[in-house]
Amino acid sequence: MNEADSQIHIPPAFLALYSDRRQRLTLPPAQVHQRHELCEDLAQMLVETARAQSHGGTVSEAAVLARCHAGLAQGDSGLSAPEAQWVTQRLAELLEWPIPEFPAEEA
Repeated sequence: MNEADSQIHIPPAFLALYSDRRQRLTLPPAQVHQRHELCEDLAQMLVETARAQSHGGTVSEAAVLARCHAGLAQGDSGLSAPEAQWVTQRLAELLEWPIPEFPAEEA
């Protein structure tokens, strides 16, 4: 299936990871679509893990998200730094937790 046949909407925030200043994609659309599927799947898979880590209030939501981001940002995760940030922010959105901010030098 190619990207044009897909029913999956890629959010503008993800498209921005692969867009230049003129908002043109810097990768072929099929690759952007694949990267989005990977990142969305990761965020969805982390929901239960994150929820379990914060259960009982012993670890704050922000700390759980920071831990997840640290793992995603490691070089062997297969994600770029912007993708790791996007996955972490998407995870927060899925959990209905406050969206974390990242330092400008990481963006």
